[in-house]
Amino acid sequence: MSAMTVEAATLSVAAIVAGAIASVTGFGIGSILTPTLSLWMDAKLAVAVVAIPHLIGTALRFAMLDARVDRSVMWRFGIASAAGGLAGALLQASLGGDWLLTLLAALLLFVAALELSGWSRHLRFTGPAAWIAGVSSGFLGGLVGNQGGIRSAALLGFSLKRDVFVATATAIALFVDGARLPIYAASSGRAMWDSRTDIAVATAGVVGGTILGTRLLKNIPEHLFRKSVAVVLAVLGIALLLRRP
Repeated sequence: MSAMTVEAATLSVAAIVAGAIASVTGFGIGSILTPTLSLWMDAKLAVAVVAIPHLIGTALRFAMLDARVDRSVMWRFGIASAAGGLAGALLQASLGGDWLLTLLAALLLFVAALELSGWSRHLRFTGPAAWIAGVSSGFLGGLVGNQGGIRSAALLGFSLKRDVFVATATAIALFVDGARLPIYAASSGRAMWDSRTDIAVATAGVVGGTILGTRLLKNIPEHLFRKSVAVVLAVLGIALLLRRP
């Protein structure tokens, strides 16, 4: 089996898993596909390449969801998160470092522990706290290039039902995707075109995984949903710690 075939098979499996997980938790495409693509391409290019299947998968997930978006949370938290993400991305070069991955991993594990222990029932974001949570999560996500996990961790602080949680997280992700894709296209357009085969394979896998995951979401009881998100956050946190050199 050629190296190209192995890469395509690996990317296909990762994309299907990523699409399915994102349909259940509201995040996961970038968290899984970016490190996968980084196995054979520059990490910066991997981030740009993932932006296309991420946008398509997120748009499909949003179209397939029956629940309505919590517009109050979307505007209060989402706009603040987008602003924080932009600021974090701009400061990434000067503030970036391994310590940021450690900080993000610690925060994800902390939120997962709060949710799994039941202590999170006492944590709710209202008023100015919603803006602060949005800016903080977006800023940290922009710095480390992984907004989905920290965004969903912060969204656990809102009283959102299962389907509304995923729909709202997806709507916010669409804002972010729409803002960042033109920037990637302008800076890495030629390299992205050269990677069109990887983009096509990843997109096909994400679409398939999204369809499967959206059906799976309907079978997860409300009382288990938040714990399912917490488990994925914990796995992501551990994976970030293991990625450190």
